[in-house]
Amino acid sequence: MAEVMFYHLEQQGLEDVLPVLLEKTLARGWKAVVEIPDAARLEALDRHLWVFRDDSFLPHASETEDSGERQPVWLTTGGANPNQADVRFLAGGAEPADVGLYRRVILLFSSDDQAAISRARQHWKPLKAEGHDCTYWQQTPAGGWTKKA
Repeated sequence: MAEVMFYHLEQQGLEDVLPVLLEKTLARGWKAVVEIPDAARLEALDRHLWVFRDDSFLPHASETEDSGERQPVWLTTGGANPNQADVRFLAGGAEPADVGLYRRVILLFSSDDQAAISRARQHWKPLKAEGHDCTYWQQTPAGGWTKKA
């Protein structure tokens, strides 16, 4: 069973939070897939991951430029997992599917998007019933995380 983590973004946006989580994923020796259904937002995120911090970058590729097998981080608008990722990040309305294929599935949703909050709530109960270890993380005012459930 997968560990399913619900991250409620309240203080920072996806572009601030995701690179940090991806760095932690890579530091564990894991590979990641990031799924965002909106192609324009995915393209913007692709550009951002190269320059998000002056002293580092996140090695990655997207479905528009590579086949993905050798990539530590793969960006997609769909369900592909060409790099056999350990962790799947879902944002922008991406739906959790094939959760059992991953060590972790991380759903990121913003407090600015009531529809996303509602979708996250709808996913919790069935994922928990399937036996996945579900946790809810709320962002603190300082940008850290507190486990709430």
